[in-house]
Amino acid sequence: MRPMIDADEASDLRDAVRLDVRWTLGGPSREADYAAGHLPGAVRLDFDRDVCGPVGAVGGRHPLPEPEALQAVLRAAGIDDGTPVLVYDDGEGMAAARTWWTLRWAGLEHVQVLQGGIKAWTGAGFPLETQTPEPKPGNVTVSPGHLPVLDAESAADWARDRELVDVRAPERYRGEMEPVDPVAGHVPGAINLFLGDDDLSDPDRLRERYAPHPEAAYYCGSGVGAARTALAVTAAGLPTPPVYIGSWSDWVSRGRDVATGEK
Repeated sequence: MRPMIDADEASDLRDAVRLDVRWTLGGPSREADYAAGHLPGAVRLDFDRDVCGPVGAVGGRHPLPEPEALQAVLRAAGIDDGTPVLVYDDGEGMAAARTWWTLRWAGLEHVQVLQGGIKAWTGAGFPLETQTPEPKPGNVTVSPGHLPVLDAESAADWARDRELVDVRAPERYRGEMEPVDPVAGHVPGAINLFLGDDDLSDPDRLRERYAPHPEAAYYCGSGVGAARTALAVTAAGLPTPPVYIGSWSDWVSRGRDVATGEK
């Protein structure tokens, strides 16, 4: 199954549960935007609360959710085992990709991202609605572990033995600035491929970019951008790569060694 579909294809998914996961990093809840208009029948998930786990002293800013908590969220959204799921955000693909990744990790097989998000939907002339749906509770079973995940120790090993890729902006990788986390720099041994260079609508370009990195694992600031990169790699027709889901925010919370500069 292709991980991304366009608005015309999405409109034909009659049996899919639609999940609105619009989100702004460090910003307010997007409940008001959902209330103002969403894809017909779409269920609102709060990205920080419903898709990610609670933040602790270690683990990063967007840790994995507890399986039981995620299962309750997905059942409340009306998802059964085998139900197709369509995920969308504003169009930048960050929250939608991490939600796609989390659901795939949790064992859901039929999960796709709306390419271009809600902007592509309205741009194609499809309507929005303001009614809040009341789905019948589903029976989906969350079974974690279906995608490869790294922790800090295995990320360090990966950087030493294979290829660990930091997808943050080059200046953050080099440690020249850090707008979010308390320590600047990168995991020692990691290389940098900035995710901002990805065009998720061009699988050929994505394949050209990522095929030379067949053993790469990816990380970012808190596992959101890295999940978007995993989506990009998958959209290119390549195997979904490992993600260090705690990413830089987890790494520095554990007091691990830090590298700066180009290497």
